[in-house]
Amino acid sequence: MAEEGQSADNRHEIVRDGAEKIKGVFSTQTVAKVGTGTTQRKTIQKTYWDAEELDTGEISVQPLNRNYVPSGPKRNIPRDDFLTKFNPEPEFYVSTVYPAIKEMDGAIVRGEQHRERGAAYSAEFEYKQAMAIDEENVRANFGLGLTYLDRGDQARANDIFERLVDLEAAFATEHKHLFNDFGINMRKNKMYDQALQYYLRAEELVQNDEHLFHNIARCYFEKGNIEGCKKYLLKSLELNPNLEASLKFWAFLRDKGHVGKDEGPEVSAVKPAPRPKDNTDATDGEKPVPSAPIKLD
Repeated sequence: MAEEGQSADNRHEIVRDGAEKIKGVFSTQTVAKVGTGTTQRKTIQKTYWDAEELDTGEISVQPLNRNYVPSGPKRNIPRDDFLTKFNPEPEFYVSTVYPAIKEMDGAIVRGEQHRERGAAYSAEFEYKQAMAIDEENVRANFGLGLTYLDRGDQARANDIFERLVDLEAAFATEHKHLFNDFGINMRKNKMYDQALQYYLRAEELVQNDEHLFHNIARCYFEKGNIEGCKKYLLKSLELNPNLEASLKFWAFLRDKGHVGKDEGPEVSAVKPAPRPKDNTDATDGEKPVPSAPIKLD
C-alpha cells in the first residue's frame, strides 16, 4: 500500500548492496485443461499477487482478490523460485490495483471519521463499502464491529466477531489498539463468552503479553470464574510485576477475600480499586489509544 507522499508507481526500495528490493504486483500463469475428448482445450489462468521481499531474502506473496486488492493469507517463497515463476506487472498496479486500494482506504477513513462523530449509520455505510472491495480487510471489519457495539447491536457485532476470530491478521501488532478496543467493547456489552474466546484466540497467536493476560482475567472475573481470573492475573504480573492495573486488580481480589494473604504478589501497599474499571484493560493499562488514520496519497 502506498504511503503518504509515495507515487503510485514508486514501489521499490534500495537495499545496502545497491540492488533493488522486490516489492510490487506480480503475476503467475497456470495452464488448465477444459473439456474432454475432441472438445478438450487448454486455457491459461493468470493470478495476480502483491509481493514484498523480507529481510530474510524470502519473498512474501499475497493474492489479489476479484477486486484486485491484496487479500487472504500470505506465504513466503524462496527468492530464486520467485524470480523463476513470477512476472512483474507495474502497469497493472498503476492502472487497476492502486485505484482499488485507494478507494477502499478512503472508505475506511470516512468510516472512522463518522464513527468518531457518533454517526453510526454513516460509518456502517462506509465500512461496508470498503468490505465490498475486500471482505477480509481487518480495519474495516473492526470498524464495523465497533460501530455495531456502539449501537448495542449484539447480533450483528457477533457476526463480525465470528469473522475476526478466524482472521490471524486481526491479531497482528499493527491492529493492537483496534483489537483491544473491540474486546473491551464486547465485554462492556456483556458478550463475555465471545470476548473470552476472542482473547484466548489471541493468546494462541501472539507472544506473551501481560496486558492480554490482564484482559483475559477481566473476562473470567465478569463470568464469575475467580480461579481463571487469578490464574491470568498472576501470568500478567509474572511478565510485568509492576503493571499497575494488574496490581490494583489483585489488591481488589484480596480485599474481597478471593485470595489469601500469602497468595500471589505482595500488594499491601497498593490501594485496591473499588472495582476493576473499564478503562484499565487496554494495551497500556489506560484508555485505548485511537489507531492512526490511514495515509493516502
